[in-house]
Amino acid sequence: MGKHASAGTSSILIVDDEELIRWSLRARLEDDGHHIRDAGTGAAARDALRELPDLVLLDMRLPDADGLDLLREIKQQAPTLPVVMMTGNRSVESAVQAMRDGALHYAVKPLNLDEIAVLVEKALATGALEREVRDHRAQASAPYAFDRIIGDSPAMQRVRTLLQRVARAPVGTVLITGESGTGKDLAAKAVHYNSPRAERPFMNITCSALQDTLLESELFGHERGAFTDAKKAKRGLFEAADGGTVFLDEIGETSPAMQAKLLRFLEEQTFKRVGGLTDVRVDVRVIAATNRDLLAEVAGGGFREDLYYRLRVLPVELPPLRERGDDVASMAAWYVARYCDELHRPVPNITEAGMAALCAHSWPGNVRELRNLVERAVLLGDGGPLDVDDFFGFERQRGGDADPFRLPPEGIVLEDLERDLVRQALQRARGNQSAAARLLGISRDQLRYRVEKFGFGAVTWA
Repeated sequence: MGKHASAGTSSILIVDDEELIRWSLRARLEDDGHHIRDAGTGAAARDALRELPDLVLLDMRLPDADGLDLLREIKQQAPTLPVVMMTGNRSVESAVQAMRDGALHYAVKPLNLDEIAVLVEKALATGALEREVRDHRAQASAPYAFDRIIGDSPAMQRVRTLLQRVARAPVGTVLITGESGTGKDLAAKAVHYNSPRAERPFMNITCSALQDTLLESELFGHERGAFTDAKKAKRGLFEAADGGTVFLDEIGETSPAMQAKLLRFLEEQTFKRVGGLTDVRVDVRVIAATNRDLLAEVAGGGFREDLYYRLRVLPVELPPLRERGDDVASMAAWYVARYCDELHRPVPNITEAGMAALCAHSWPGNVRELRNLVERAVLLGDGGPLDVDDFFGFERQRGGDADPFRLPPEGIVLEDLERDLVRQALQRARGNQSAAARLLGISRDQLRYRVEKFGFGAVTWA
């Protein structure tokens, strides 16, 4: 099957072996402005489907094909293409089976043409919405394609191959380990967005950021009145991610009590909401990550051994940047191009000395350190080639005049200080609010609030 018909009036394919029905439907739907094609056999329908229509009206019985078999073929190759089944059989079982196989609606003959016209408009609207949602999800998942995991070192080639295998397995808990800053969150998203679960939600939580009671409520949800502030029932992340993935970052920071609850969930795929009495069953893949040595934690009694092995069904270890050889050079160039694109600036070269300094650095902060260092060099650069001092000059002179932000004179009030820092960040980022927010260590929404507060919205930053 090929691409959808060109934009304009909606294209509808009518598949029915009765010529009178095809003629009647064509006349009625063409009056509504639709472009109509028709087929009287399964073979003719397959040929017509090479140019995908916007909607298919499909008879359940064809002289050379079963309508349900043809429906399954259509949904396998074009999942968002809406199909309305037509039949003279009023059997409930056949209607249920058609809906299970992906039919959007089910019309019983003799057909009421006015009702069919209304049904067609609803089906076309639903199909357009589903295509829009699918396109949006494809755009959202693009940053997590495997080719966005940069690096051709042997270590990263092994990691990329392993992540692809893990993603193809629709079930099985995943434990991602590695030093801080090695990209465990990116690896988790790559697994999800390249797996059969990609159409379902990806939910993540940092376990160390919440106390046990709050973490339990966030993961499992709570019933109304479960605790003082529980004014109404709330679904947790496991319910919200049903069919998808939950990423538990910093799993090594959880308490023994929370570890026991997580183990029960992983074993049974059921849980009780906080304050609840009944079990809730979901289908969720769990990906956990930690920069801790969990085996050492197990030996010291800080982490449950049974939970460790339950999490480690599919283990992935991310290597530190210092062990990735020439990957530093390719990643530095990639980040320079990325940040220049964000700031709408020409992409500068990195000098030989600058690249040598990058490759010789030990990278205690791993990929995160490289990313932040390159971003700062681009933000503060004058547009010329990036040299050693552009990358490391600030670190060498830390605490001196190279500090990127200057405090105003003594005696100034706090709000004036805040205004001045926001102004400096916007100037250095040339008005790019995302980059300015990163310089200040705040979110873009927090920066946008301050831009409006201080009246910087209409300012042009050269």
